[in-house]
Amino acid sequence: MSRPLNFREIEAFRAVMQTGTTTAAAQLLHTTQPSISRLLTQMQAGAGLKLFDMHKGRLRPTAEAIELFATVQQHFVGLDRIERDLQGLRQSGAGALRIGCTPALGLSVLPAVVHRFLQRYPGTHVSLQTLGTTHLREGLLLGRFDLVVSTMAIASPEFNASVLHGTQAVCVMHPDHPLAQRESLHVKDLHDQPLLTLNADDNIFLQLQHTMQAHGVLPRSTIETTYSATICCLAAQGAGLGVVNPYVAATFAQGLCIRPFLPRCTVDVVLALPNHQAPSERAEYVIALLREQSAAMLKPV
Repeated sequence: MSRPLNFREIEAFRAVMQTGTTTAAAQLLHTTQPSISRLLTQMQAGAGLKLFDMHKGRLRPTAEAIELFATVQQHFVGLDRIERDLQGLRQSGAGALRIGCTPALGLSVLPAVVHRFLQRYPGTHVSLQTLGTTHLREGLLLGRFDLVVSTMAIASPEFNASVLHGTQAVCVMHPDHPLAQRESLHVKDLHDQPLLTLNADDNIFLQLQHTMQAHGVLPRSTIETTYSATICCLAAQGAGLGVVNPYVAATFAQGLCIRPFLPRCTVDVVLALPNHQAPSERAEYVIALLREQSAAMLKPV
């Protein structure tokens, strides 16, 4: 009576078909020749088929064995692929990394992080997308990113958010600006000055607006823009004073005067990860690099 075959029997059958003898099959599977012979006997009995006969002292597969071997090979192709994938994961983790970030971090912190990451995992496909916080939150919820980093608060019950690094906003201006001689600038120094600001929904702008109102500060004029990098470029041209996150300011430091700004406007690098999936080894390494690079870019202010 036939019965389902077990894996060891199929493995022994495949080894014999590949090598031609039970002795060679035993060497391939790191076992003994009697063990291989026993497994073949069990397999023929379980299958209810004659799979081999003896011809001039050698095993000879039957037509049924040859047909069965073709099916077995298809099965083992999948197992070999699994083993190759496992080997690759053991060596370097998952094969792709999808990062979402705000433009300020994409210009400042992330380039060095990605460079250092690829030195350790050179074969990785990295997707680095710079978007606004709303789109980052949406992308994380839809599974488009493995991790998201932002300088804005980003929260949802569907993912975990934490602060990787905290600092404060800085004031940027042309090196020849009269206020460049100060060691630090107070919000009162912005009174009657051309002011470069971010859009009204930005966290730095909201803090700056509240502080200006509290101290009765009115700028002479304002230029509003979406990106901190644009403020830095405008300030470098002498278009006014701007209050920005220090990561972007450090990136454009060569053409700017950068000064601490008081009262403090807090700036956090926020990390968000999906709840439904543990971070990969590669994602954990990037997170460690983000912490290091965020701190390394900044001098104490």
